[in-house]
Amino acid sequence: MTSRTTIPLIDERRAARSPSTALTLSPLLPLLPATGLLGDQLGRPLHDLRISVTDRCNFRCSYCMPKEVFNKDYPYLPHAALLSFEEITRLAGVFARHGVRKIRLTGGEPLLRKNLEQLVAQLAALQSVDGQPLDLTLTTNGSLLARKAQALRDAGLQRVTVSLDGLDDAVFRSMNDVDFPVRDVLTGIEAAQRAGFGPVKVNMVVKRGTNDQQILPMARHFRGTGVVLRFIEYMDVGATNGWRMDEVMPSSEVVARVNAELPLLPLSPSSLGETAARWGYARPDGTHDTAAGEIGVISSVTQAFCHDCNRARLSTEGQLYLCLFASQGHDLRSLLRSGATDAQLASAIAHIWQGRDDRYSELRASMPADSGTGARRVEMSYIGG
Repeated sequence: MTSRTTIPLIDERRAARSPSTALTLSPLLPLLPATGLLGDQLGRPLHDLRISVTDRCNFRCSYCMPKEVFNKDYPYLPHAALLSFEEITRLAGVFARHGVRKIRLTGGEPLLRKNLEQLVAQLAALQSVDGQPLDLTLTTNGSLLARKAQALRDAGLQRVTVSLDGLDDAVFRSMNDVDFPVRDVLTGIEAAQRAGFGPVKVNMVVKRGTNDQQILPMARHFRGTGVVLRFIEYMDVGATNGWRMDEVMPSSEVVARVNAELPLLPLSPSSLGETAARWGYARPDGTHDTAAGEIGVISSVTQAFCHDCNRARLSTEGQLYLCLFASQGHDLRSLLRSGATDAQLASAIAHIWQGRDDRYSELRASMPADSGTGARRVEMSYIGG
């Protein structure tokens, strides 16, 4: 067996905490107010916050939580280590005062968190700096969505993204590695549409040689259904998925494959910092067939979008990460539980974000396989995708 199967990843989580708790409350640092205009070292605003509500998942996808690492002996976080719903809501409110307008709940599998709709209701009551409701969304593997969709919608959740890596049952069962059927995920997507979520988005991670033959079946299936299908390049997140560049299918190749059968035309970005390039299905006259809909491609390996990345990630136990490929977090939970005021929390977040210069994906091509730092990147299952 390789060392990858025996590394105690929970120790990596502990090691990933930075000394920022003491620094950000130091009397030597100015108390920075929340103005809604926070920028990092590259001038990027803080706009999106992704919150992981659990480090557990009921799938064992090879690119995220491979079974040989996340087995029955894997030491998941104890309940006391998790941020409570009240702590999450309090932090989210502080982030909103810094300019956050969108919150995505993620995991692990977020629907495994008991009574999640209660957290949704609390977050739905928050407002942006200009008094608007926050854009509140959730990413799920869809396994529990059929039974949860209506309650989540009633609580105030606005949008849902479902991860689905193929329609062929054998391929999908192999990728989730727990023998979960495609039909149950499709039933969850249909339930989300009935509950009023729209448009539902479906994310497919494309791994060359594993599920790339599912690109066209997925496009055919969701075309004209109101679902937005997005293809994601297989990424080198964390240290457990055995990532290799030759397993990455560039988004340009995905688009070409779909376009050869279902003609496409490029669409404008829907918002600043949008990770997906949009492609609409074309009519014979070359205009966008809005009834047929669109697809998206997320090219974080071949066409990095670090230059306008405006996302922060809050882990299940209150570690703030500034990049999906980070190796170090900032401990906000200790601040919360030490009695810090909202003003102190806001100042800590401001100091952390103002020091941000992360752009891993832009630098990837020029980096050696081992950068020599000794730092291992945080796992995607811990901070969400």
